Amino acid sequence: MADKSFARDVQSNYQIIRSRYVFDGQPPELKKQEFAKRYSKREDATNDLNTAIKISDLEGIEKHSKRTVKVTKQHNEDCKRLLRLMGVPTIEAPCEAEAQCTALCKSDKVFAVASEDMDTLTFGAPRFLRHLMDPSSRKIPVMEFEVSKVLEELRLTMDQFIDLCILSGCDYCDSIKGIGGQTALKLIRQHSCIEHILENINKERYKIPEEWPYQETRRLFKEPNVTMDVPELKWIAPDEEGLLSFLVNENGFNSDRVAKAIEKIKSAKNKSSQGR
Repeated sequence: MADKSFARDVQSNYQIIRSRYVFDGQPPELKKQEFAKRYSKREDATNDLNTAIKISDLEGIEKHSKRTVKVTKQHNEDCKRLLRLMGVPTIEAPCEAEAQCTALCKSDKVFAVASEDMDTLTFGAPRFLRHLMDPSSRKIPVMEFEVSKVLEELRLTMDQFIDLCILSGCDYCDSIKGIGGQTALKLIRQHSCIEHILENINKERYKIPEEWPYQETRRLFKEPNVTMDVPELKWIAPDEEGLLSFLVNENGFNSDRVAKAIEKIKSAKNKSSQGR
């Protein structure tokens, strides 16, 4: 929801504390419809890919191949295993990773939440970083958002901001057709909350979804399923033998490249700050 006017470029003078990785747990029931949409889009992309292959459309093959990628449970397990072998602490959230990250940030267990999902702000993350994981070669600045400044600039309370995000579109329920970000902000400022908007909205102009679960969605943002029973967030030395076995023997990586990467990890561990 927040745009660049609420953020600052912190690439040139920001020192990032060492990263901890948080993985999604069981998704909330409200997210099932979002998964259904993603599945439908992948099916469409698969059909488009097959058509592109038949006519030898190389550009189409490349484009549609990217849209058919699906992250599997095994992909996640491999990522967790690799990070642990690297000595990087990992956490599995009971539900949404962004909500869990926000809880850790609110309790000062971490400094900021790094994600590309703007719902992180809706969960109330005090400090939120975007583009942290982008490669340096892309030269995209890391942007820092502070939820308190977002609320101040928008002249909204946190409850109103959550309603604004629901109206503008999120993963947990459909938005009202015809209402985008600017209109949603105008309506929130005028009527304060979704209930009052629904009482005053032109229902012929704006089509409200049937069985619209905005109240459950609001509750999910305000009272997410998180845990504070997490292990100590501590970096340890990389398991060199384990990394070589996993990457080289099991997955066919070049042993020299892996060895060089391990040396970089060991070198970074002794530094006081972390780059991208």
